Amino acid sequence: MRKYKLSHIRQLEAESIHIMREVAAQFENPVLMFSGGKDSITMAKLAQKAFWPGKIPFPFLHVDTGHNFDETLEFRDNLMDELGVELIVAKVQDLIDSGEVREENGPNASRNKLQIPALLKALEEHEFDAAFGGARRDEEKARAKERFFSHRDEFGQWDPKNQRPELWNLYNGKKGHGEHFRVFPLSNWTEMDVWQYIAAEDIDIPDLYLAHEREVVERADTFLAKSEFITLTDEEEYETRTVRFRTIGDMTCTGAFQSDAATVPQIIEEVASARITERGNRTDDKRAEAAMEERKKQGYF
Repeated sequence: MRKYKLSHIRQLEAESIHIMREVAAQFENPVLMFSGGKDSITMAKLAQKAFWPGKIPFPFLHVDTGHNFDETLEFRDNLMDELGVELIVAKVQDLIDSGEVREENGPNASRNKLQIPALLKALEEHEFDAAFGGARRDEEKARAKERFFSHRDEFGQWDPKNQRPELWNLYNGKKGHGEHFRVFPLSNWTEMDVWQYIAAEDIDIPDLYLAHEREVVERADTFLAKSEFITLTDEEEYETRTVRFRTIGDMTCTGAFQSDAATVPQIIEEVASARITERGNRTDDKRAEAAMEERKKQGYF
C-alpha cells in the first residue's frame, strides 16, 4: 500500500480539526471567540472544514471594546453572513454604562483589560463550557505555557502551574460546576504557518493587514492609527505613512508598522525576515514584563 505524507500545513490543519471535533464531542455548549483577526479567521475556516457538509455547530463570540477598526467590524459581519453562524457580541461599553467597570483615563488609556469582565460575563450568561481561542505559542511567552485544553476555574481564572498533561492526543475535559475550558486549536501554528495557510486556501482577510496609507502617530516605538479614541500629547501629531498591521484589536493599543507588503505572498516574505514578534506592536503588552500572563490569569483570552 502506498503511503502519503501530509505537508506541514496539512498536518497542522488535521491536528486543529481533530481538536475542534474533540471539543464538539466532549462539551455541550462550546463557542468560538472571534476578533476579526487572521488567527480567528483561520479558525473559522478550520471549523467550516471540520464539520462540512454540515453547518458549524456552535456560535461565535466577539468581545467588542467599542474601539474597533471599522474595517474589522465590516469584515466580521460579512463573514458571519457567509458562514451562516450566530454571532454574539459582548460589549465593553455596556459594562461601563452599567457601572460594572471603570474606564481608564490618560493619553495611554486602553479598554483591552476591560475585555476580561465582558468575556467572563458572556460565558456565564450563555453557559458556555468551552471557548475556542486563536492563541499561538509563538506570539507571546505567556501563551507558550498554554495546553490545547486550558482549564479555567469557576472564576474564569487560569493557573499555569497546575495544567493537565496531554499525552497521546488524549484531552481531559472533565470540569466542575461553573468551570470551563479555553481551547487553542492553533497552539502548534506559527505566524508564518497562518499566512501560508491563508495563501493555500485563498482566504479573504481585512485590508488592514495589507500595506496602505493611513494617518498615524508614533508612540512607544509603534504607530497608532488616527482615531477619536486617542488623545495626543502636546508633542505629538499625526502624519501620513504607508503601514500595515500584524495584529488587529483595540485601536488605542494596536500598532502598525511601515511596510510595502500589499499582497499575501509579500507578507509571507516580510514575516520570514521579521526580527520582532507580531505582538511587539501592541502597546498594552509593553506595560509590564508579565502583562499578558497577569491578564490571562484573570480570565483574558
